[in-house]
Amino acid sequence: MSATQVLTIEADGVEVFYREAGKKDAPVVLLLHGFPTSSFQYRNLITKLAGDYRVIAPDLPGFWIYQYVPETRKYEYTFDNFGKTIEVFVDALNLKKYAIYIFDYGAPVGLKVSPKSLMIWELHAHPYILYRLALARPSAITAIVSQNGNAFKAGFGDVWKPIFKYWEEPTFANRQAIAGLTKFASTKSQYESGEAHPERIPPETYHLDQALMDRPGNADIQLDIFLNYQTNVIAYPSFHEYFREHQPPLLAIWGKNDAFFIPPGAEAFKTVLPKAEVHFVDGGHFSLENHLDEIASKMIEFLKRNGV
Repeated sequence: MSATQVLTIEADGVEVFYREAGKKDAPVVLLLHGFPTSSFQYRNLITKLAGDYRVIAPDLPGFWIYQYVPETRKYEYTFDNFGKTIEVFVDALNLKKYAIYIFDYGAPVGLKVSPKSLMIWELHAHPYILYRLALARPSAITAIVSQNGNAFKAGFGDVWKPIFKYWEEPTFANRQAIAGLTKFASTKSQYESGEAHPERIPPETYHLDQALMDRPGNADIQLDIFLNYQTNVIAYPSFHEYFREHQPPLLAIWGKNDAFFIPPGAEAFKTVLPKAEVHFVDGGHFSLENHLDEIASKMIEFLKRNGV
């Protein structure tokens, strides 16, 4: 097993920071992180997988530990652009086939609109063209592991209600009402809530996340991203169409005590993927911190069973 490398590569006009481990000729697993963290959340999972796989975990724009976005690039922090940047990143590394592990924000980045549904959206629902990874190249996706990575309306917990209100009325007052999500108390709570032993979670996890979020201007970027998240909900029918048409092997492995993405979101995968596997761990949103061995073993068994 190779040691984890920390690397950067130019992609989509920005410098993307990523972590990589494993043999270059091994099957690829791409790990896509969520809010409010970075590829750091996968530091331990990478070492678990690297004996059998080439594991690659990029940081999304706005979350990079070593962030460099040229001012001239005028990067807009939207899920459309996240998807495009990750597509270019995959091409820059010349990745042809890969399994994807999607979590939180990584879920809508890892999925893409189909041409048929795109036409329906343009006529009836929304003018955005959503760039996502899976349907940009469906033959490249060997399997999907979704860890609290939502793709169904049933998966939203009550904590989303003020965000929904912000979507309906994007006023300054409603924006300020969710500003607490960028503060330390909320960041720490996302790690500890739903965990029987929160004292086992390394404090550097939520302290690092908060330090990155506290960079000048970043909190406003995160609030903009919250507003833009509604485009993913509009995209859900196309994600479902992708699942129905291509039937990728999928494991939904869920922290059952997550307040953000609740268990019905995991079970809902079976409505479009009858062979989807669903497994719950007794944890919260960041279940990898306290349930790494359980998640990694289930994931490796699933990948091996599906020829990855």
